[in-house]
Amino acid sequence: MTRYAGRSALALICLSSIACAQDLPFAPGEGGFNWDSYEALKQRDLSGQVVTIAGPWTGEDRDLVESVIAYFEAATGADVRYSGSDSFEQQIVIDTAAGSPPNIAIFPQPGLAADLAAKGLLAPLSQQDAAWIAENYAAGDSWVDLATFEGPDGPALYGMFYKVDVKSLVWYVPENFEDLGIEPPQTMEELKALTGTIAEEGETPWCIGLGAGGATGWPATDWVEDLMLRTQPPEVYDQWVSNEIPFDDPAVIGAIEEFGWFARNDTHVAGGAGAVASTDFRDSPKGLFSAPPQCYLHHQASFIPTFFPEGTVIGEDVDFFYFPAYEGRDLGRPVLGAGTLWSITEDSEATRAFMAFLQSPIAHEVWMAQTGFLTPFKGVDTGLYGDPTLKKMGDILLGADTFRFDGSDLMPGAIGAGVFWTGMVDYAGGAPAAEVAAAIQATWDGIQ
Repeated sequence: MTRYAGRSALALICLSSIACAQDLPFAPGEGGFNWDSYEALKQRDLSGQVVTIAGPWTGEDRDLVESVIAYFEAATGADVRYSGSDSFEQQIVIDTAAGSPPNIAIFPQPGLAADLAAKGLLAPLSQQDAAWIAENYAAGDSWVDLATFEGPDGPALYGMFYKVDVKSLVWYVPENFEDLGIEPPQTMEELKALTGTIAEEGETPWCIGLGAGGATGWPATDWVEDLMLRTQPPEVYDQWVSNEIPFDDPAVIGAIEEFGWFARNDTHVAGGAGAVASTDFRDSPKGLFSAPPQCYLHHQASFIPTFFPEGTVIGEDVDFFYFPAYEGRDLGRPVLGAGTLWSITEDSEATRAFMAFLQSPIAHEVWMAQTGFLTPFKGVDTGLYGDPTLKKMGDILLGADTFRFDGSDLMPGAIGAGVFWTGMVDYAGGAPAAEVAAAIQATWDGIQ
């Protein structure tokens, strides 16, 4: 039994009072939450109706998502049952094929949702849902496009993104910057100039590591994806991810070579270019904290503090800034990231009501105020984020003109989790970008 088991029995009482407030992380009416959006939920009595949700979250994340679900139950009387599994991706395929899916499935990668939509195993959302996302999410059209797939009756919106991660970050130690008299750059031009300035001071600008056991090479794919979004329009990024333009297109080769500007210059990277492929990505940020520093900059997603020295305080001992765009290319502020897509796999009245609940501020603010949650929803109070780090990442997300999902996660496994990884290792080791890209495209041609 989980922490929130048995809430449904209490929910009926909560329809008329806040006697159950102790069963909720934050008592209705208290704090700066948008309680009007919570009160609005009470207009629908869903007593006796069950909504089943399956997703990838276990442990603390399971408790956190259930803490959000608790508010929907308390307001509507519905019984919502979440089931988390480390093998969610395999299980949802089995369950939908067998005709016994949950009402809602939470997909860590939209590619699997697209596969199920094409088979008619997902229920499309409405045009009103698409309009709401486009209007209320930062870079809203990006989120609509990411969840629009080809179904039996043509393209349609098949889900809503909720809980997002940001990858377009550069980490640094403020004290090291102060010692050199430098500041975080605002543009890619300034970032490259800063790289040169640090090198001219006889210091090493970057720590980069591609090692990851059987997944060695994947950190370079994030670099290339971020740089594709900073050198090409988002439509070109989409064409690359879907192979509408080949992997050895000049646009892609150019992005790989942009990565090489940082990673294949001995004066730009700790240990020299030859150390990039052999350095484990979990060890690479440690150079920021050494005395004297082995490097001053580290490009990595929001999860990397897990591998910082114990006791590191973000905002004091280490900080981050947005991986900037080129001022001269007029491509806005693109953000690369990932997120979970919530889709309907078994329709019902209560299921639609729950999906509508995800469009309410309270559904976002409850998780925001705890931990491990970012949202592009412009209607939330960002002051409710549980710590300043999350708020700063959330502000980066809200400032995005374009959001794009991690491209390698959208490509076929043989590409995105195969030759793209190994090709980047080859490139870091000195192979020409055009040669590496052609080899990746040859593999893609072989699976089409």
